Amino acid sequence: MKPLLELSVAPHIRDGESVNKIMWSVVIALLPAFIAALALFGMQALRLVTVSVTMCVVTEFVIRRLRRRDTTIMDGSAVITGMLLAFVVPPTLPTWMIALGAMLAIFLVKELFGGLGANIFNPALAARAILLAAFPRFMTTWISPFEGVSTATPLALVKERIVTELPSYYDLFIGQVGGSLGETSALALILGGLFLIVRGIIRWEIPLINIAAVFCLSVIVGRDPVYEILAGGVILGAFFMITDMVTTPLTRKGGIVFALGCAIITVAIRQWGGYPEGVCYSILIMNAFTPLIDRWCVPRRLGQQKNSKKKG
Repeated sequence: MKPLLELSVAPHIRDGESVNKIMWSVVIALLPAFIAALALFGMQALRLVTVSVTMCVVTEFVIRRLRRRDTTIMDGSAVITGMLLAFVVPPTLPTWMIALGAMLAIFLVKELFGGLGANIFNPALAARAILLAAFPRFMTTWISPFEGVSTATPLALVKERIVTELPSYYDLFIGQVGGSLGETSALALILGGLFLIVRGIIRWEIPLINIAAVFCLSVIVGRDPVYEILAGGVILGAFFMITDMVTTPLTRKGGIVFALGCAIITVAIRQWGGYPEGVCYSILIMNAFTPLIDRWCVPRRLGQQKNSKKKG
């Protein structure tokens, strides 16, 4: 007869998900943005994504073997890092630079901290920040889709007040503007983000709160809120970076605090900082506060009363 009680260690509730399933679901969610990049920038997109993903996978394999640890390249995390890194750099970035960035993302930001689940900062964004500091000219050279001529990003046009007529909302939504490889097409990123929400990989309220906060703060400082959301990396960051399971808070309340913090820093950098874009640095700064946010936003234990006092 089957016993009435079964004794086992936690977790007691399982949903069938695994690290591999989650990671490869994110890879699938990034495919619409990759296809859009191929359509907009052609072979430049294929070159950057291929080199970045390959170098991430190879670097992780080599480092894991040197550390005499089991290889984790099949979990898809290195592929995600490679795709995201390629998505946040200019289409014209030299091949050796994207390879260097991919190697640093895996070795310096991920494996040096202990590997998957132990890194403090988002590897792709940290590598982007390093490349921007080391090679500012190459990291700020942009081209227009299809034609491939030099151009400025929409946010740079606003920052420098170069022209009076800015790209239309339609161009921003489709991606017919200059910018980082995977950030230009808001439509493709939204499709990927919705896939993650439907799959239950990310919480729907986190990207919504981040985007809504950017909208409201942009209105307060006198900037076009729709333009601020569609231009730059807000949508990519909202769906694929501030929802990262490793470098962002664990709790729902902590995730909301993180999303709001990213929005505040993003708008502040765009409005008063020296860079036209602030998504990358906002997420990296908030990554540093993740342990504190987790400590502040610890949920109450079941049955615990708020502000309970011991009787004397």
